[in-house]
Amino acid sequence: MSERAEDLTIEYEENGQIIVKELDKVILSKGAWATVLFRYQEWRQASNDYGPEKYAIRRYQKSGGEYHQKSKFVISSADQAQKIITALSGWLKENNAETAEQE
Repeated sequence: MSERAEDLTIEYEENGQIIVKELDKVILSKGAWATVLFRYQEWRQASNDYGPEKYAIRRYQKSGGEYHQKSKFVISSADQAQKIITALSGWLKENNAETAEQE
């Protein structure tokens, strides 16, 4: 595992072939617990190429000076990702409106 949140990766290699290829990541939080959003692709043996982009949120806990994965959530499709974005955007808009009313 990794000592720094910046070094955490979803990438996985087997027999010299990258099976899970990390395309990007965003560290959402770090400290004793780190939350990382990954964008990645998985190798498809049958078609000898990488599949569509996928997304995952992983939570890591630092123990003994290293981060260890504790949970993960895979966003299964671009459609599901868009629904999450829409829901969060709506909730944040509501929250911002409520905050502005209270001021």
